[in-house]
Amino acid sequence: MTLKRILAVGAAVGTALALAGVAIAQSTEAPAAAVMPTEEAPVAVAAELPAEGPANPGDATAGEAKAAACAACHGADGNAADPQYPNLAGQHEHYIARQLALFKSGERDNAIMLGFAAMLSSQDMRDIGAYFAKQAPRAGVADESLITEGPNAGRKFYEVGQKLYRGGDPARGIPSCAACHGPAGAGVPGPSWPALRAQHAQYTAVQLRAFRDGAVWGKDANANAIMSAVARNLTDEEIDSLASYLQGLHDLRDAAPAAASAAP
Repeated sequence: MTLKRILAVGAAVGTALALAGVAIAQSTEAPAAAVMPTEEAPVAVAAELPAEGPANPGDATAGEAKAAACAACHGADGNAADPQYPNLAGQHEHYIARQLALFKSGERDNAIMLGFAAMLSSQDMRDIGAYFAKQAPRAGVADESLITEGPNAGRKFYEVGQKLYRGGDPARGIPSCAACHGPAGAGVPGPSWPALRAQHAQYTAVQLRAFRDGAVWGKDANANAIMSAVARNLTDEEIDSLASYLQGLHDLRDAAPAAASAAP
């Protein structure tokens, strides 16, 4: 999908959200206080996702044992305690498997992850992805402090990122993030558009800066050169605000299985 097409989709998504009055939740005190839409709008680009990985879908039960080595950094349930490491809980199976394959091939440069991924087969990657996909993400807290200087003075810090996420800035070539990652940040099940909600702000900000500097993961049709094109126009304040907004963004459906199991 071209950046021009994503800009068009992003503008449409932003307009639809505004007209419908959709309240995209962000947590400023506790995740339970937020209200999310009961259903996410379908993302038109989902049909363009190519097939990825081996024929056998991931086995979450097998993946739990294989993911034991991941727990030190990412948490046993995929919710990392250290914000420098990404949360994997609720991430899509195909996306996790693809990133592991990129680490293994060196197309995504990370010496630590290379060491872990080098030992994994494609099926192992799918199984690990399936395990983390079934875990419930725990949303963090968005920054509500007021901006005191610059053009956004007087606004809550996360609101700058919220506006970009929902509507983008077409004049600067920045599409709505929701066009690819969904209005609630749940992404699209596939290798290209990950879930972003409840992600650590520190991790997200580092990745956005890397994209702004031209980072591209992979050389195939799913290579995210689009993210480099989008992020190159983001300011530091916008990156940090987007990251904060995403940290507090969550979908109450993520907590539904846990709530159901706790019911008498």
